[in-house]
Amino acid sequence: MIRVRQVNVNVLNDSKGELIKSCAKKVKIKETAIKDIFIVKKSLDARKKPDLFYSYEVNLQVENENNILKYNKSNDIFKIENHPYQFKVTGSQKLKNRPIIVGSGPAGLFCGYVLAQNGYRPIIIERGQDIDTRISDVEEFWKTGNLKLNSNVQFGEGGAGTFSDGKLNTLNKDEDGSQKFVFSIFVENGAPEEILYVNKPHIGTDLLRGIIKNIRLKIIEMGGEFRFNTCLTNIICDNQKIKGIEVNHDKIIDTDVLVLAIGHSARDTFKMLYDSNVKMSPKPFAVGLRIQHPQAMINKSQYGVENHPKLPNASYKLTHKATNGRGVYTFCMCPGGYVVNASSENEMLAINGMSDYKRDSGNANSAVIVTVSPTDFGDDVMAGVEFQRKLEHRAFIEGRGCIPIQLYKDFKENRITTNLGSILPIFKGNYNFGNIRNIFPDYINEALVEGIEAFGKKIKGYNTSDAILAGVESRTSSPIRIERGEMCESNIIGLYPCGEGAGYAGGITSAAIDGLVVASSIAKTYHNY
Repeated sequence: MIRVRQVNVNVLNDSKGELIKSCAKKVKIKETAIKDIFIVKKSLDARKKPDLFYSYEVNLQVENENNILKYNKSNDIFKIENHPYQFKVTGSQKLKNRPIIVGSGPAGLFCGYVLAQNGYRPIIIERGQDIDTRISDVEEFWKTGNLKLNSNVQFGEGGAGTFSDGKLNTLNKDEDGSQKFVFSIFVENGAPEEILYVNKPHIGTDLLRGIIKNIRLKIIEMGGEFRFNTCLTNIICDNQKIKGIEVNHDKIIDTDVLVLAIGHSARDTFKMLYDSNVKMSPKPFAVGLRIQHPQAMINKSQYGVENHPKLPNASYKLTHKATNGRGVYTFCMCPGGYVVNASSENEMLAINGMSDYKRDSGNANSAVIVTVSPTDFGDDVMAGVEFQRKLEHRAFIEGRGCIPIQLYKDFKENRITTNLGSILPIFKGNYNFGNIRNIFPDYINEALVEGIEAFGKKIKGYNTSDAILAGVESRTSSPIRIERGEMCESNIIGLYPCGEGAGYAGGITSAAIDGLVVASSIAKTYHNY
């Protein structure tokens, strides 16, 4: 098999036939010499917009492979070998009890998947509801404001990412094949095959919900078990070693191995672990707001046309260094998406972005966030959590229990909005006019304005007066890191912090991969159950 990079095909003519033709031309062979083609990567080249091209990276099965490599000295043409993900059980200790995984987000699911696949029969406990019940609870909350504390956008089967754009972006180079393994499991369970090769893969909340359920059923088939409405309320240790857990304040479950894939919003669990002398530390994160624009405006900037007949709605990623030293950047940009009420505690309000697979709501939205660190909120382990809570309570007050929204011109001028402009607001959850500046300290407000003005120089119209702002985006990442060593164990033997909530991931893909990393570490110590 040979790898060929930088194969360009005009977007308007994109097809398998055109791709084979372009590959044959680049490799200097006849099209008939290509026996099979496998797309490795597909990204958009918009440097000559509105003339747009796909840049492909492909694997070719060809005749006379050695001759082709001999006469092609380009760095874009070379021999490759597959390195599929491998999970090895090499541990010498025998488990007395089934391993328990806390949380059914991507970290917990993929840790559970490979453990179940290899005979460990894990028990996955989830404080929230199964996906079908959870969807009903979330939709009721968006309609009525009736919040269920353990079944919402943050808690329940699939984790917080289930109500998101379903982005699968990662900086992982995939040297061990773990990313490809994660994506292949998604595809086997209903994700579109294109996620295996497109440059910025996403699934969408509508498809992700069914995929999560299918993965759960596969884990059960392989010997795993799910227990919903089951909240970790204490850990039981003996001589700094896990012996069991308490759930729902009344039931004890014995275990030798406990994986903490708790997500970034399990604030009560963080406190319980802290009180139980689990080693933890505060970490930097970022907070800010969401901004909405017409999707056609973003398309025009990125593609040169408002609606391209062959391309999906466009995305963007922007950064700026403010004069006060703060980093300002866009995060979790949702083409054709919704701004959603993602609250999980009473009298507090947090938001997030969400898109369906088709990304066809009509508006683009993105978080615009500013970096904060323990210097801002204190060195106490729980100080970052309290900082988030303070902002979320202010947002709740400012929106009178609903999402507070404001036009950008009014945010700059520090006054409450009274009327919308030309942009139609698209939300999941009720909203009220408010002054979002009242939520943040001055240094964040100053950085947000400076950042949005800078972004307006990169995307025409980004800083338009009637762009719709909403607050507060406070759950960008965990404010806490649960410390772990080289074998992924905490200072408590048998306790394995995992995923985004523990501070070791930043999104669906990296969390899933960290689930594999933790499962592999368990297998290096323990035989299967």
